[in-house]
Amino acid sequence: MRLTAVPALLLIVSTTVTACAAEPALVQRAGEGAGADGAVAGRAVDTGPDQKRVRTGKVASIAARVPAAIARDGRLTVGFSVQSSPPLVFPASDNVTPIGVETDLAQLVADVLGLELEPESSSWENLFLGARSGKYEAVFNNVTVTEERKDVYDFATYRIDQLAWQVPGSSPIKRISGPADVAGLRVSVGSGTNQEKILLDWDAQNRKAGRKPVEILYYQKYGDVLLALKSGRVQAYFGPNPTIAYNVAVSGGSRIVGTASGAGPGLQGLIAAMTKKGDGLVGPVHDALATVIGNGTYRQVLDRWGLGNEAVAESRVNPPGLPRQSG
Repeated sequence: MRLTAVPALLLIVSTTVTACAAEPALVQRAGEGAGADGAVAGRAVDTGPDQKRVRTGKVASIAARVPAAIARDGRLTVGFSVQSSPPLVFPASDNVTPIGVETDLAQLVADVLGLELEPESSSWENLFLGARSGKYEAVFNNVTVTEERKDVYDFATYRIDQLAWQVPGSSPIKRISGPADVAGLRVSVGSGTNQEKILLDWDAQNRKAGRKPVEILYYQKYGDVLLALKSGRVQAYFGPNPTIAYNVAVSGGSRIVGTASGAGPGLQGLIAAMTKKGDGLVGPVHDALATVIGNGTYRQVLDRWGLGNEAVAESRVNPPGLPRQSG
């Protein structure tokens, strides 16, 4: 297994830890700096490479339905984008081993399928190319179900998609809940993400209403976003709630001023395991997720990373996703 080393998460130092009541309970113990161990939901989290992951047993009836071409080598090759995004996927203290809630859930699925988890590191964009080509048999990387993606990939859901707005601690911005709140702001967002689509839609609504346009700035790494927030180059960042909530809690210096469904208004976005369309793997993955939801190991993983409030009651295959973009 070869993984690309990625620098550890940039920390914005502050003596005050601020969290939104609606966010996961991420708490840093008083007097501690954020080092090899962070604290999530009041418990220290091991960020070393030798993870004592929650594990579960093989279910022979589900494992038997894994397509032969995938089961033949005894491994489940899963794509991750290891770009310092705690608690989703991020490098362990060795700067090599991928850890986080996504890797833990992928491990549970591999366990049920009777396969060895084989993690592969990639950029966000190449995760989709890898899944489409079959290089990655599955992707666990905070991928939201969309109608356009369903044309090319199959999905088995395992978490709700929650986005958040992050601003510096000293920002005068109190709340972001709609298009008017971002008019005229300098906002950072990830390129090619669903939050970018939402932000672009809000900007179009603002322009139509005669409000000031949004100035959008793109950064490849979250650490660069944090630097931009700290320096004032950007006034707000719109990104995945888990990553932002974790950083606010363990680092301070910023706060959350709003959340939104990753699918936009009117639809609760869902995060899912992504597989190549029609290759036959999504059914067993779905059944594996249903198994770990039922036996409680799924909830143990989410609680370990402070994401219990993003749990789903059931896994679904290819549910309604983010609507298609017009034009």
